[in-house]
Amino acid sequence: MPTKIRLQRRGKKAAPFYHLVVADSRAPRDGKFIEKLGIYNPLTRPATIELNFDRALYWVSTGAQSSDTARAILSYKGVLFKNHLQIGVNKGAITQEQADAKFEKWLSEKQAGIEKDRLSFENETKDDLKNRLEAEKKVREDRDKIIAAKLKAEIKGEEEAVEETAPVDEAPVDEAPVVEVKEEPVAEVKEEAPVEEAKEEPVAEVKEEVVEEVKEEAKEEAPAEEEPKEEDNTEEKKED
Repeated sequence: MPTKIRLQRRGKKAAPFYHLVVADSRAPRDGKFIEKLGIYNPLTRPATIELNFDRALYWVSTGAQSSDTARAILSYKGVLFKNHLQIGVNKGAITQEQADAKFEKWLSEKQAGIEKDRLSFENETKDDLKNRLEAEKKVREDRDKIIAAKLKAEIKGEEEAVEETAPVDEAPVDEAPVVEVKEEPVAEVKEEAPVEEAKEEPVAEVKEEVVEEVKEEAKEEAPAEEEPKEEDNTEEKKED
């Protein structure tokens, strides 16, 4: 049965991680597998790789084929280099001690390179974070300056508007033209009272004229009424 070392996808959408498995080359990607060799998470920096080294070396030595990503993982962890040295030992090209020494040297250099990459990444992350913070701080300061300038301009505009409108508002309050106009004509009308004098004079004259006419008529009529009385008296005397 042909075997293959490959990845099986696990995890949620947009957050994958993988299992490194040995499976039948005819099985589906996420289907049945023979053995699980480790896990691989590409979302971390550096990538997280956990591998059963001895079992991976066994399957590689038995002829299991690897997918491209699985081969890169095995090379990164030193499985392929160890298998190459073991082939040399089996052929008698080198001894086991020499193979082990070469592998230890390669492994130490590899670990140093990994640690260097990790520190470099951390420094880059810190520098990137620092640069982002400084950029955000600068943007915030610029925005605050723009807002302060706008507020200052608005306040200045309001003060100028108040100064322009102030004389117009104060004029009617100080002079009070409406109140003076109303008070003066009322006082003049009360003092002069032209209507009352015009009405009183003709009424008084008319009354006096009427009284005089009445008196004159009364004087003229009085003797006419008295004469018959005298005649009556004379007639009475005569009769007596």
